[in-house]
Amino acid sequence: MWPTPPGALHVRPLPRESAASYLTRLAAAYHLTAAQLLDGLHITATGTSTSPPATEIHLSNEATRRLSHFTRIPPAHLARALPRRPPPAAIGTAGTATARWQPAPPAIQPLPACTACTIRRSPHQAVPAWIHPAPDLPRIMICTRHQQAASDPRHPAPLDIRPVPELTQAHLRARRPATPVSLSWASTITTRWYDHHQHLHERWHTRLGRLTAANPHIPECPASPTLTCRNLITYPETLTLATALDRLPPHPLTHTEQSAFLHDLASRLNLPRLAPADHDLLWQRLATR
Repeated sequence: MWPTPPGALHVRPLPRESAASYLTRLAAAYHLTAAQLLDGLHITATGTSTSPPATEIHLSNEATRRLSHFTRIPPAHLARALPRRPPPAAIGTAGTATARWQPAPPAIQPLPACTACTIRRSPHQAVPAWIHPAPDLPRIMICTRHQQAASDPRHPAPLDIRPVPELTQAHLRARRPATPVSLSWASTITTRWYDHHQHLHERWHTRLGRLTAANPHIPECPASPTLTCRNLITYPETLTLATALDRLPPHPLTHTEQSAFLHDLASRLNLPRLAPADHDLLWQRLATR
């Protein structure tokens, strides 16, 4: 096994960084590929290695121990920084140092990390990092310190969100996130509103225009910014709706209670009124117990 280099400690993982991303950045600091680094640590790798975020790597306990020794990062700290998503099946036999590359489905692929935060943790070479979003919030990455955000793995770099301060403000207010059920409903409802140009279309269209103007590098392919930026565009209202849904009573609402709820929600969304059509998913949620 290679001796522990003095500089390895300075390539630190970001919180929730994918293992493939961290290995790629760590290897790049020594002008190696991730496969070469694993080979040097006598870790047997299987599967096909490609660049993040399309693949993830799952390390056995012994492989994690060797990586920990190489980087001088305690195993417990390394495990917390590099979450296993999804949990891998058994890898090799007990005590063997093995790693398995696996394709990452688009729904669970990590997102590009804040470039400023990444540079602080890999000063030797500017290699992009990829992190998993927080599990208790919509599928986005927001760095409030450096005003960068990402919501789609098809974007190779995070976006500058300084022209849309409401994103940062909403993120800072989300100290006590809504329950997963309310958050799932809210995300589904605002996605439907966005796709069908309902209720908040003018606000979201303006927000999308400011975001794309500040980020001319956003690629038009394979999908337009209208689609790839949707989760970011609707983020503040999704959180507001999720919080409101969390406060619904456990019993069906009367007509008077429904009217009061919609009036209060309209106020929270800064709308003069909110009158969803009969087929609106919001009605379905109000009728679900």
